[in-house]
Amino acid sequence: MNSEEIRSILNHEAASILNIPVTDAYTKAIDLIVEQVHTRKGKLVTSGMGKAGQIAQNIATTFSSTGTSAVFLHPSEAQHGDLGILQENDIVLAISNSGKTREIIELISLAKNLIPNIKFIVITSNQESLLAEKSDVCILTGRPQEVCTLGLTPTTSTTVMTVIGDILVVGTMKRIKFSAADYAKRHHGGYLGDKSREMSK
Repeated sequence: MNSEEIRSILNHEAASILNIPVTDAYTKAIDLIVEQVHTRKGKLVTSGMGKAGQIAQNIATTFSSTGTSAVFLHPSEAQHGDLGILQENDIVLAISNSGKTREIIELISLAKNLIPNIKFIVITSNQESLLAEKSDVCILTGRPQEVCTLGLTPTTSTTVMTVIGDILVVGTMKRIKFSAADYAKRHHGGYLGDKSREMSK
């Protein structure tokens, strides 16, 4: 792969990020997360299948490290008992590029059967999907075209999902006034632990 091809991929990814729709869905999602986790003392539960699931795991760990309790729930394992992780006042962040992922749609039904008033935030490219319709807040990705040469492998879509997750994390950090001292309490080792303790002095 030559430098021109690499630059083309970078431009494609960057343009897709800049094409993410900026709407009030972000504020609504952050409001729900703060209300359910920080006021009602629930937790954020993220979920997704395949590559989207890996992004959901990353979002959960990033939230946890920045003061918002979060865990990842595998949608298939949820059907075999792991659904029990859900409790009153939890909120679910579900990710599906197509908005048609069977396991995620089933997860919503199962979760609502267990906790009828549970709230769902959805990240998807498909505003017309059943998943979007079932959500309390729907954040759209802008329907990016995958940079994969086949147009199939989740590449650009997962990049965009990661960025959306970062927006939610940073927005929530600002709302809860998360400080370097708070960060240091959660990071006891490594460079970031040292740096956060230095910043909080």
